[in-house]
Amino acid sequence: MTQQVAPANTNRMAYSFLVFDFGTNEEVAQQARHRIEGWKQGFRLDKKLQLKFDRKEAEATTDTSSKPPKNASKTKPASKGKSKSGDGSGEVTDPEAATPDIRMIVRLDFSDHEKLSHQRWLDRIPGEEPFKASKPKIVRMTDPEFDATSELFDSLD
Repeated sequence: MTQQVAPANTNRMAYSFLVFDFGTNEEVAQQARHRIEGWKQGFRLDKKLQLKFDRKEAEATTDTSSKPPKNASKTKPASKGKSKSGDGSGEVTDPEAATPDIRMIVRLDFSDHEKLSHQRWLDRIPGEEPFKASKPKIVRMTDPEFDATSELFDSLD
């Protein structure tokens, strides 16, 4: 009566996610993206190494950051003679408020016979320069937050 059941994921690929939190540093996030894209091309990892960005409150800040410059450009001609410093300080605070928290999620999608390559990339990527300071986190299939991370990755563009 102790019948063993094979795991449901025997035919699935060995997915793992690397989550990097860049805070509000868009420049470092883009450097990391360029590094990943270079690896994808250089090592022919097109489908095995995929990345997506998760920008928290990006939609709300994009809407608010696109509207004030339109209104500011309408009010600039009228207020140009009054005070330029008032308009300048308003423009400086808008980009600070409009910078979202940037997370990059990298999915490693290797088949079962490529476990060694999978592990090497899990070890390599967080140790490289643009990724070191970004609080790297590895989410494996056995981790409790794997399903949530997978759904988030699939929902991102």
